Amino acid sequence: MSTITPVAGTELLSPEHQELAARVRDFADEVVAPASYAYDTERRLPLEIIAAMGEMGLFGLPIPVELGGQGSDYLSLCVAVEQLARVDQSIAVTLEAGLGLGAMPILRFGTREQQERYLPALARGEALAAFGLTEAEAGSDAGATRTTADLVDRHWVINGSKQFITNSGTPITSLVTVTAVTGRRTGRDGRDAPELSTIIVPSGTPGLTVLPAYDKVGWHTSDTHPLLLTDVRVPEENLLGEQGRGFANFLSILDEGRVAFAALCVGAAQGCLEQAVAYATRRIVFGRRLGDNQHTAFTIARMQARVAAARSLMHEAARRIDAGMPFTREASLAKLVGSEAAVANAHDACQIWGGNGFLNENVVARHYRDSKVLELGEGSTEVQLAIIAKHLGFTHAFST
Repeated sequence: MSTITPVAGTELLSPEHQELAARVRDFADEVVAPASYAYDTERRLPLEIIAAMGEMGLFGLPIPVELGGQGSDYLSLCVAVEQLARVDQSIAVTLEAGLGLGAMPILRFGTREQQERYLPALARGEALAAFGLTEAEAGSDAGATRTTADLVDRHWVINGSKQFITNSGTPITSLVTVTAVTGRRTGRDGRDAPELSTIIVPSGTPGLTVLPAYDKVGWHTSDTHPLLLTDVRVPEENLLGEQGRGFANFLSILDEGRVAFAALCVGAAQGCLEQAVAYATRRIVFGRRLGDNQHTAFTIARMQARVAAARSLMHEAARRIDAGMPFTREASLAKLVGSEAAVANAHDACQIWGGNGFLNENVVARHYRDSKVLELGEGSTEVQLAIIAKHLGFTHAFST
């Protein structure tokens, strides 16, 4: 019988999930947290921490053993991401994006040759992969994609640009999967529409330029760049999945990714809750603990309620993925509620910490800066609302 004391929110999970949560939580508290302020200030992705996560098997959790992974389920990835996000969202999103957006497209849609070529190194954390979808005029509106790929002499010649691409410029980035227009087709409405496909572009390919990193409000440690593709040539076999299926494939990947992203949101909200409880317990104001004031205690109680609701939705969505059940609506619910919980809890934690909560050396300040992007990344709040509304029968929710 296991002697592990379950960490918060894992009490009803399997012993294997509880053990993983405890192991990652210890790593987050003992290795990530003490160093996070330094590399946040340096705006540097600490490759030594990424390597340690690779040695723990975190980058290979949902990847099959025969491809170098751990053969675990998707819920395991969510459990790990949550524990990391409590103390550092940048490290958590490096794992979440590296797997959810980087490795999973190859696992879900790649040929066996592509899987065997790229996944083992990704699973070991020795390499990172990126997913190049967003452009200046195309993100949620993928039909506005301007990047093109023309088949010339059995090579794809790619021209265009991408922006906000996570893990795209690290020293260990091995590839970027880009969406590109590879032709035209007739849409369901009878109108001409772009045919989107996804193509693997290895790092270092001539014509692929990683532009300088963004100066972001938060997520300072996370590697994020715009990309320029100028006559990039890759072999025809670098097509990922069927030609013309890029739109459907990226929707599927984003659905999955939103569940792991929701786990990141839950972790951020949980981290703020823990910091608020700790500070309200030790801070003495007017002769008593800050938490003994009803307003403070009620504020923290609401923080707990937000975490519990968001975690429940996230677990349900992850379980649906593992059970092979439809999960698009549940993914959007989890991402919507989780991101709003993270933002609200970051605000409340900062308020409880007072002036100390405005100092970057304290994790609540970094959560305050970092959490806003949770309402924007991997589908904004408005996109999630539209998806949920569509599942309620309001089919024109995306219309203006």
